[in-house]
Amino acid sequence: MSGRYAQRRLALRSGPAGWLAVGLLTAGAVANLCAPGATSAGPLVAMACVTAGVAMSLRGASALLTVALAADALIAARHGCLDEFRGFGVEATVPLGAAVGLYLNRLAGRYGRRMRAVSAVAEQAQRAILPTPPKRLGPLAVAVRYQAAEREARIGGDLYAVQQTRFGTRLLIGDVRGKGMGAVGAASVVLGAFREAADEAVSLPRLAERLEHALLREAAHGAGEAGVEGFTTALLGEITPDGATLRLLNRGHPAPYLLHGDEVRALHPAEPDLPLGLGRLSERHAVPDTFPLPYGAVLLLITDGVTEARDPEGTFYDPVERLAGHGRFDHPQTAIDVLMADVRNWATGNTHDDMAVLAVRRADARPVVECPLRRLGLRREGVSRLARVRCGEPR
Repeated sequence: MSGRYAQRRLALRSGPAGWLAVGLLTAGAVANLCAPGATSAGPLVAMACVTAGVAMSLRGASALLTVALAADALIAARHGCLDEFRGFGVEATVPLGAAVGLYLNRLAGRYGRRMRAVSAVAEQAQRAILPTPPKRLGPLAVAVRYQAAEREARIGGDLYAVQQTRFGTRLLIGDVRGKGMGAVGAASVVLGAFREAADEAVSLPRLAERLEHALLREAAHGAGEAGVEGFTTALLGEITPDGATLRLLNRGHPAPYLLHGDEVRALHPAEPDLPLGLGRLSERHAVPDTFPLPYGAVLLLITDGVTEARDPEGTFYDPVERLAGHGRFDHPQTAIDVLMADVRNWATGNTHDDMAVLAVRRADARPVVECPLRRLGLRREGVSRLARVRCGEPR
């Protein structure tokens, strides 16, 4: 392997900072070769050593530092400087830069290990608070996606939940006011209350009351601004056991979207309502809205991180305009992938809020034809095998 190819591999593994370190080293070596013996580009080579120590792995940084020290010694020998002393600042620049680079590499490695440990803990916490729901619940296919605004954080105040109950499949998506661990704690309270009350509350308004009671009870133990003004926007959904009817109760949350064929429709509430935690400010609360859920339709429940994404000109993202014309989605995960990729392209990768998306799709109608041979209830082996073949079952 040639030296040029090795340098290229080293830089590619280290990203742009690796190219910078290799470029500084090359520039310093060329300057030392072309300059008179009385001058030195040692500071440039020392800068390359420090950059390599910060940006590269230990193996890559060690290789570059070794090349830098060897090149410095060879250039000094060529200029006949090994037998004369030109000042501590000139002679010790490259070795000192190499030592500083190795020390910084050790610090960066220690910091990286700590960050990986913290990220692993955050990821496990997110899985505990927001477990992945089943991919299939009755007639519905389910998919979710959570993307934190801070990549290192992994968790935030957005929340979602899906639960199969005797009333049908109940859905929840919400956004806790605020950031940090306080928002995560409030989200865990809402999710815990939902999992407990979803099987018991006879209606969506009653379920919302249970969630609000849990938030107010938690806020009573808090202090300061969080205990007085904390709230959570939430959208509660209920899909009947046959999958044909959708009921939605919106508590100050962005409207969901129904994707059916090439049509994208926002399901706005007929009457807006206050977020959870602020219901005590009004004596009147909205009733659930009812919508049909056609076969093959995808229901997208989102948080405001999606609709508040902006393009470079400051225009907000509109799922109705952007997703219309994409055609039929055969799986809810496909719809989520298309949505999130389009949001990233719209905002040119600069999203500043957490984003959570919950998608469900009603399976296509499949008529069930009862086999007449099975209806006869024949038990003999020969007839049983014939029945399996005639009814399209495996032998």
